[in-house]
Parts: sequence; structure tokens; C-alpha cells
Amino acid sequence: MNKKLSNSVLYLMSVSAGLVVANLYYNQPLLHQMSVDFGVGESAISNVPLATQLGYAFGLLFIIPLGDKISNKKILQFDFALMVISLISAAMSSSLFLLITSSFLIGFSSAIPQLFVPMAAQLADDKSRGRAIGIVMSGLLIGILGSRVISGIVGEWFGWRFMYFAATGLMVLLFILLQFKLPKINPTYKGSYGSLLKSIGFYFKTEPSVRLAALRGGLGFAGLSIFWTTFVFLMEDNFGYGSDITGAFGLFGVIGALAAAVVGKLNDKFNKNKIILFSAVLLIFSWVIFYFSANSLIGLAVGVILVDLGLQILHITNQSIVFSKNPEARNRVNTIYMVGFFIGGSLGTTLGALAWEHYAWQGVSVLGILISVAILIVQLFSKSLPK
Repeated sequence: MNKKLSNSVLYLMSVSAGLVVANLYYNQPLLHQMSVDFGVGESAISNVPLATQLGYAFGLLFIIPLGDKISNKKILQFDFALMVISLISAAMSSSLFLLITSSFLIGFSSAIPQLFVPMAAQLADDKSRGRAIGIVMSGLLIGILGSRVISGIVGEWFGWRFMYFAATGLMVLLFILLQFKLPKINPTYKGSYGSLLKSIGFYFKTEPSVRLAALRGGLGFAGLSIFWTTFVFLMEDNFGYGSDITGAFGLFGVIGALAAAVVGKLNDKFNKNKIILFSAVLLIFSWVIFYFSANSLIGLAVGVILVDLGLQILHITNQSIVFSKNPEARNRVNTIYMVGFFIGGSLGTTLGALAWEHYAWQGVSVLGILISVAILIVQLFSKSLPK
């Protein structure tokens, strides 16, 4: 490991990524409490998580590229200030409109875990870059998975507002720790903010490996979104289980999250093309299991583990590839990759709902298989395979 990136700093970045990204998902188990508190229906309260995700998308596009222009410490100072104000505003919201507005700003400011990934790639040396990316991604994924469980428990015992106050305290402590422990990075880009954003298009046009990674990542996340969009319907219709049991299945994804660090190490040792091909085959296999497991909880559990593991292998390998080039623009190429990633997720959500409506679980499974096969085809027949 590069002496600029000690293990203590690396694991601090990993924990920080998890704690910050958790802000995006605290609201999901608390929506019923919020709807009762404000006296609104499910459709109205669903604007809270929607605003949070929209804010996150805008943060990816407008904050993350700044990592190539402005010192990481300055970005964190602005970002954490906005994050703390937004969390307090959400906790003290007197109207649904204020909560939705606060949720947008929470999402916007909580995009900074995507700064930690390229930061780890920059501070690590070539031989340990994959390991560093994998460890930070593990923290981020565990934060996503654990946030729903924690907020559900806290909300049940103390109410939904307390969760936001608790998150505020966590962010203050985390900011202080990062200010003292995180190495300062001073980027070399000297152009204007406008030219910085325009240069994202330049890298998209001139870097086929980045476009290819964004396409693979988008297809992979589309498959995962197809699953989680329709899984709740399957559990209700075939097993009579509610959102609590369905959400608990997300804990199987922890296995994939913990495996992220191992996958990162493999990226430092093995051919990345072969790793991607393996991930595509694993995703296809997971959907075949889903197809035959409409009435099997064990089969569904195995499928969840494999589909999550397959996506993490694909995701971390993609990021290792895009970060290995253009070291002066790692945050901008990460923006391209993550925008493609989330566009795929949005399309997957829509396609999954349509497949369920018209063809039920078998149709969903076939769609998942086709999406995964598309990753395999893209990788096998692309003229711009990563080196």
C-alpha cells in the first residue's frame, strides 16, 4: 500500500462512505410514520425518497467532478455543512414540502462517497489500487444495507425525527475525524467550473473503456433493480410476507458487500476481462435460479447472494478499469460511469414493473437473464476491451 494511504485512513474512508450513503436510505422504513405525521397518503409521501434520489443524481453530476478541481478538504467543508443543515431541517420539518426539499438536499450532499472511491484510487499505488477500491466499496455497500435496518429500529422506538437528529450528530463527528485524518489532495485542473463540466463530454467521447464500463455497469444495475422492484410483489403473492421479511432478504447482500474487498484484490492480480466474463456468467446463473425459485425461499436466498455478488464483481472491476487511466480526471470519469450506472437502474425499475404486470415472476426472470446475457455479449464483441 502506498505510504500516502495507510490502512487506518483507508478504513476511515470505507466507514465514512457507509455512514454518509446511509443518509439516502434512512427514510424508506419511516415513510409510514411520516405519512401519518403529515396526514398524507402513500403517493404523496413517496416523493420523499424520490427527492432524495434526485438530489443524489444531481450531486453526482455537479459535485463529484469538483474533485478534479478543488481540494478534497474544501469540498468536504462545504458538503458537510449543507448535509448537517439539511438533516436538521428534515428532523424539524413542519410540512411535507419542507421535508421533500430537505430530502433533496440530503441526497445532493450525500453523493460524496463517490469522492472517496477515486480518492482511494489516487492515493493507492498501482499494485494495491483494486484492494483500496474494494475496501471503500465494502463500507459503502454495508451502509446501504444496514441503514434500512437501523432506521427501522430507531423509528419504531423513538420516532422518525429522532433518526435524522441522530444522523446529524454522526455527520458532525465524522466531519471532525475526516478533517484531522484525511490527507489533503490538491488537484491540478485550472479551468473554470463550466469547462470542467464540459470536459466530462470530452472524456466520454475519447475514452471507449469508460463508455464500455458505463454500459456494463448500467446493464448490471438494471438487472439488480429489476429484481428488487418485483421481489416484494413475489413475496406478497406467493408467500404472504410483508415488507419486513422482504427487507430482511437484503441482509444476504452483506455477503456480496464483504466480498468486495476480496474482489478488489483479485483485480490487482488477474486479467480484468476474465473477471468481467465470470461476473456476467454468475449473473446469468443467478437469474436461472430465480426462474425456478418462485416458490422456494432457499432458492431465492441463494439467488440474492449470487446476483449481488455478481454485480459487485462487475462494479468494482469496472471502477478499477476507469480509474487506471486519466489520473488527472478520475472524478470526472467516475461521474460518467456512475451516471450510466444509475440510468441503467432507472430503466431496470421501469422494465421490471412492466414484466411483472404482464408476465409475472417468470417474465421478470427471463428479462433478468436477457439483461445479463447482454453484458456477456457486450464484453465478448466490443472492439474496445479494457487492457
